[in-house]
Order: sequence, then structure tokens, then C-alpha cells
Amino acid sequence: MAISENTRHSLFPSYLYSSSAYSKTLDLESFQRRNPSLPSTSPSPTPTPLSNGTVSSKSFLIQSPSEPARKIEMYSPAFYAACTAGGILSCGLTHMTVTPLDLVKCNMQIDPAKYKGIASGFGILFKEQGVRGFFRGWVPTLLGYSAQGACKFGFYEFFKKYYSDLAGPENATKYKTLIYLAGSASAELIADVALCPMEAVKVRVQTQPGFARGLSDGLPKFVRSEGYSGLYKGIVPLWGRQIPYTMMKFASFETIVEMMYKYAIPTPKEQCSKQLQLGVSFAGGYVAGVLCAIVSHPADNLVSFLNNAKGATVGDAVKKMGVLGLFTRGLPLRIVMIGTLTGAQWGIYDAFKVFVGLPTTGGAAPSATASTELAKV
Repeated sequence: MAISENTRHSLFPSYLYSSSAYSKTLDLESFQRRNPSLPSTSPSPTPTPLSNGTVSSKSFLIQSPSEPARKIEMYSPAFYAACTAGGILSCGLTHMTVTPLDLVKCNMQIDPAKYKGIASGFGILFKEQGVRGFFRGWVPTLLGYSAQGACKFGFYEFFKKYYSDLAGPENATKYKTLIYLAGSASAELIADVALCPMEAVKVRVQTQPGFARGLSDGLPKFVRSEGYSGLYKGIVPLWGRQIPYTMMKFASFETIVEMMYKYAIPTPKEQCSKQLQLGVSFAGGYVAGVLCAIVSHPADNLVSFLNNAKGATVGDAVKKMGVLGLFTRGLPLRIVMIGTLTGAQWGIYDAFKVFVGLPTTGGAAPSATASTELAKV
């Protein structure tokens, strides 16, 4: 019985009859020039029929079943999509994991008379709400910071490339720190718009016992009380907290990692193992996180205060907490939390990039030709 062409294709693996994804046509003379050790008297390859009926003795097919079918081109839409996915994983998972620390921190900021310290704060929460109380508000935390991470990392990679192209190769290298700062600030401006509604609900759920069990009942109750505009009441303080935080997070990370590869590690980055590169990412992220916590802490206190009290203003927060309180209340816990959080975020983000075949973040600035190479998936 005759077998149709489509049926024949369905009976065999695609790489046996498709040359577009898994085979390459190589010029024999170029191949021999790149491999001078091969004998020049080797037999000629089997002639390859051409579409016009003639044959060519200068080209032949080499099957490459192990070569990936797809590739991610640096700075292509697929590249930015991969960075966005990495940002979702790095921010959403890490913030959800440290929910107990965040809960104690927020309550120390709102009610320092009751929550006097880290240990006593955990003790009070456990006594009043049990183990489940430590994870109150984890759903808005996961959703809000996943959305923020997507925008933060995806747009940072975009704006870093965009501003570098505007500056030109020479100025991009000369003013790279300014480009890191501008790119991260631009990305965070967008990311906070995605985060703000979930942050408002999270703080209210975590700091007002009995307000709601979580997102499902907390969001409708919040909207009924303050309207949809109330979800963005804390956007300006959130920008005040997150934009300096992110500028410090990305610029210091890039600088620290570059210095580590330049002064602490004798081997060039491209020759280091992926495990070592990920270790550098975590270490650089942790140090950057400590700096972030210090810079952004006053605004963090304002965000917690404004989202907890209906109709509260920045003046009310300063009056009640004092200037010194804005800078110091809850800071030790936040340093531990943000340092660990930021180190883990960079570790997860770069681990995901390695997983999909992209290079880790930071290190020496790539050359103009290297930036256009394809990273294999």
C-alpha cells in the first residue's frame, strides 16, 4: 500500500527529514580550513542534489540532533520574557517565604508599645494567633511581589539596554553606574503601580487583627471602605521606599559583582563554573540588600503607617513616630530580612537565567559583539 508523504513524516523523528532545525549546511573548504589536522586527501562527500537538478560537491549535511531547536537572542523579546519570568520567581517566592518576618516588622512599626522587639513580637503573634498567624497575608504578598518582580527585572534589562544605546558605547562604559541607576528607577516606577494594591491589602490584613482573613475577603472590604482609589493611597510613599531601594539594589549589585570578579576571583567570569557565578550573585545581592534596607527604611515606615490608618497623612506619621523613629524603628529586623531576601532574589533570578541558557547578571561589561551573540536554550 502506498504511503503518503505526510504519513511517512509521522513515522519517523523530525530531525531525520527536516534540515531547518537540526542540521547545518557547511562549506567543505571552510570546514577543512577550521580543522587543519584533518587530512586533505579525505574522500569527497556525497554530492548533495540541488533544487534545480544539479549537484554540489562543496556542501554536505551534518546531523546535529543534540542542538537545541530554539535559541534566545540577547535583547530580543524572548530574552526580556525570560527575564520577566525570572523576576516573578525571584520576588514572588522570596517575599512569600519571609512573610512571618514581614508581619512582625509591620506590627513593630505600627504598634511599638506592644511589639517591643523581634523575639517578643513573634511571641505575641504566636500567643494571640497561633502558627497560622505568621502567614497571614501571604496571598497578596505572593501576587503583589510577583507582579512587581516581573516589571522590576524585565523592565530593568530593557531600560539598561535602551539607555546604553542612547549613550553610545563609549559613554555607556564611562557612565555605567548612572545607567544602572536610571534603568532601575525607570523599572521600579512601573513595578510599584503593579504592587501598590496588593501592598495596601497586605498591610491592612497583617496589622489589623479581625479585618480580614486574607485577600479574598480583605480586598472587597478595603474597596468598600476606601474605594478603588484607596488602593493607591500609598503609591507616593511606596515610590519613595522602592525607587531608592531598587536603585541601590541594582547599581550596588552590579558594582559589587564586577569588583568581586576583578579583585577577589582570579579567573575571568566566563571561565568560572556556573555554581561559582551563582554564589557571587547571592553574595553580591546580600550586601546590596543591606544597603537597600538602610536607604529605604524611612519610607517603609511611612508605607506601613499610611496603609494601616484610614485618612492618615505623612505629617501624622512624622508627628507620631518622630524623625529618628522613621529611620530606626524596625531597622535591625529589616536589615536581616532584606539582606537575605535580596541575596536570594539575585540567586534565583540568575539561576533561572542559567537554566534557560542565558549568562548571569553583572561582571565585566560585554563587548559590542558579545552582546549580540545567541544564548542557547
